[in-house]
Amino acid sequence: MTKLIIQIPCFNEEQSLKVTLPLLPREVPGIDEVEWLIIDDGSTDRTVEVAKELGVDHVVQLIRHQGLAKGFMAGVRACVEHGADIIVNTDADNQYNADDIPLLVQPILDGKAEIVVGTRPISEIEHFSPLKKIFQKMGSWLVRKVSQTEVYDAPSGFRAISREAAMRMHVFSKYTYTLETIIQAGKHGMAIMSVPIRTNDFLRESRLIHSIPRYLSHSFNTVIRIFMTYQPM
Repeated sequence: MTKLIIQIPCFNEEQSLKVTLPLLPREVPGIDEVEWLIIDDGSTDRTVEVAKELGVDHVVQLIRHQGLAKGFMAGVRACVEHGADIIVNTDADNQYNADDIPLLVQPILDGKAEIVVGTRPISEIEHFSPLKKIFQKMGSWLVRKVSQTEVYDAPSGFRAISREAAMRMHVFSKYTYTLETIIQAGKHGMAIMSVPIRTNDFLRESRLIHSIPRYLSHSFNTVIRIFMTYQPM
């Protein structure tokens, strides 16, 4: 029996969850059981109440706001504890098309990958500025070189993770998990791959990228630190 848990890190997502949760699947080909889990990262609104009203199966509550990376890992640990064979991470802002979840999990079901990252059509996303599109592609290129993987959208949070990979995963960054987990997977020799996925219409501004320079600074420092951790010489 194969269990999939779809997790969503949340910080004050009372409104966006009303859009995102009803679109999540309860049935996925090759999966016997699908459950939903949210990570409440110290929200001060009705995030938890709305999630429960909409049928979420599990809630992980962090007492204070700890950031996306901590929330992501708290969710991964909880999914493993709840018996997940595969974990899918998606965002609360409905950025990713939930109908593509079967595309993410299939390579894991087929034994071809331990981690699958959804590749967005960056060039076609209208609310991304030309500068943001360039930096997204440059950053993904850098992560591919450092990690020696073929991941074409490194900042994408839409990804599937096998139970075995989840149990080996550690995130030290306080900012984001996306780049670190790819580099870590590459250095540990995990089977990681990309699949093309679709995105939805713009719902709200990113909570992570407040400014391009700040995001680039955090991302570059993360890449360098993780590379030095796994390949110090």
